[in-house]
Amino acid sequence: MAKREIRFGVIGCGLMGREFASAAARWCHLLDLDFAPRIEAVCDVFLPATEWFKDNVPSVRLATSDYTELLADDGIDAVYCAVPHNLHEQVYSDIIRSGKHLLGEKPFGIDKPANQAILRAAREHPDVFVRCSSQLPFFPGAYRIIQWLREGRFGKIIEYEAGFWHSSDLNPLKQINWKRKVELNGEYGCMGDLGMHVYHVPSRFGFKPRHVRALLSKIVEERPDRDGNMAPCETWDNAILACDVKMADQEFPMTLSTKRIAPGHGNTWFVRVYGTELSAEFTTQNPKQLRFMPYKPGGEQEWRVVDMPYESAYKAITGSIFEFGFSDAILQMWAAFCDELTHGPDMRQPFGCARPEEVADSHTLFTAALESQRTARTVAIA
Repeated sequence: MAKREIRFGVIGCGLMGREFASAAARWCHLLDLDFAPRIEAVCDVFLPATEWFKDNVPSVRLATSDYTELLADDGIDAVYCAVPHNLHEQVYSDIIRSGKHLLGEKPFGIDKPANQAILRAAREHPDVFVRCSSQLPFFPGAYRIIQWLREGRFGKIIEYEAGFWHSSDLNPLKQINWKRKVELNGEYGCMGDLGMHVYHVPSRFGFKPRHVRALLSKIVEERPDRDGNMAPCETWDNAILACDVKMADQEFPMTLSTKRIAPGHGNTWFVRVYGTELSAEFTTQNPKQLRFMPYKPGGEQEWRVVDMPYESAYKAITGSIFEFGFSDAILQMWAAFCDELTHGPDMRQPFGCARPEEVADSHTLFTAALESQRTARTVAIA
């Protein structure tokens, strides 16, 4: 099958940049696609970070510490960008203005004004395809819940809950990094870094909060720096957002939580939807299992647990008897981005990466959450 080759540049050669390179190298894992990424250029201000790409990705022909050099390259169609939040406004906007398509990491701006500047650039260049990274909804159990939401299987929704929890920061001796600095990470703290992963699914189905009461926590107040001196931790460790959603035909509470200090949770993403006709839960702690409870009036309230097969949004060579993991979710997300870039609304399956307007809604929510924390009040969301 002839495939459209999408020539990519990578700006930010850290953890997630390498994950993209790994996904691109595994493209043969996916079946019957008429598109494929090819990484041709990489950029990092710390030039040695590009060495891994030059050593492991034969298609890389340009490695630079100046992203404007990458953007000036006519041989690049699209860019994956993973840089600290304080750089998003300038770098993302420059990528869009260069005419190159963009998949960027959350939160698409260090704060709401920065996000609005990125969105203005996107509106001024409507031919540029722009999306935000969010891979976890592509786990088969989560994807099944998304299908049920699309089909209206839950009846009247009683409650929606989602979260993304880490535990490594429980260790007070863990060296401080840029995510603990407001000037680099932003005042959102854990909300900015983890929140779009949690907000992606509800925003896709129009679950927009009317109000929020936020409970934000700073747990570890200082950490050792590279020299062993103690440095202040300025950003929020944990966030719990209690929201209410009102739609045309129903109203329900929604709880969203992002935590960097959740004891025992290495990398737990979860979603729970409770409804009058169906309830369902999925967590990456038990990635093969989906819990659900169909219900008819007067019937038994019986939870069922099913082992999910390797049943992905995009067909793969892996047999259904095997397990789905994080690297598979990354690959599926990249397939969704390239599919929508290539085919638009005619993409092969209906769930795509987070859209710019959905990311903008998350900024509105997180900004209101900061006000709620400051005032200890429930805040209306404009």
